[in-house]
Amino acid sequence: MGRRTGLAIAALAVLALAGCSAESGSTTGEAADARLAAPTPQQGALTPQQGAPTPQQGKPGEPAKGEVQNTGAVQQERQLVRTASVELRTGDVTAVLRQVKESALAKGGYPAQENATRTQGTVTLRVPGDRLDAVLQDFETLPDTEVARRDLKSEDVTEQVVDVEARLANQRASVERVRGLLERAGSTSEITTIEAELTKRQSELESLQRRYDTLKGQVAMSTLTVTVNQKTAPPVMPEEEDPTFLSAFGGGWDALVGAVSWLLVVLGAVLPFAVVLGVPVVAYLAWRRSRRTVVTRKSVS
Repeated sequence: MGRRTGLAIAALAVLALAGCSAESGSTTGEAADARLAAPTPQQGALTPQQGAPTPQQGKPGEPAKGEVQNTGAVQQERQLVRTASVELRTGDVTAVLRQVKESALAKGGYPAQENATRTQGTVTLRVPGDRLDAVLQDFETLPDTEVARRDLKSEDVTEQVVDVEARLANQRASVERVRGLLERAGSTSEITTIEAELTKRQSELESLQRRYDTLKGQVAMSTLTVTVNQKTAPPVMPEEEDPTFLSAFGGGWDALVGAVSWLLVVLGAVLPFAVVLGVPVVAYLAWRRSRRTVVTRKSVS
């Protein structure tokens, strides 16, 4: 029993090392797991006829050696995350927003968010990445609508996708190895320890799977933001007419009225000063004239 406990402790130590190496994609952990998976003398050796996996076959669900490193090494096409934004100008904002959504739906997309008024509207669309260009082309043919601005961005995430795929494959293989150890565990302490390690590795596997699904979703569906603004009406220019006698007379009369009006304005502004200053001056002149008349009469007499 003491020898079996010692072998279990050694197996768990090798298992911890195998878990760290499986996450980085190295082959050291696989060799350790292979040694760990070998039957002990107490368990007895199983023949291939009894269901034991051969070195060439590996465990059920586990990729053969060298397969994990090659996963995702060759990509048929680049993995691109594409985003675009377009600004449209039209006379009918509501109608154009409806046509924009219909174009996206026809290409396999859908509207994710919309905010609109009578004079302006914004809609966020999710469109298949390989049909984004076709949707943008449809905007060029909308009636009574002009494309004022268009921005298109692409981010290459091929390396991220390949890296996550390889880590997923390694993590799945690691989970399967721990499950194999759990099936061969013989004591309660061994089962508890291995189950805790299995739960940890399954959690890491789920986290990697969520990241992978997010990347693939961004590649599969592009984000398109469309802003629609109402056109401003151009100013109406008056039609020019050939000058005639009446139009010339009317223009001259208007000029005369304008000049008289300005003259009256100036006169109204000056009149208060004239009254205030003019009365003393007139009084002084009248007094001086009367005095001069008196002096003249005295000199004659």
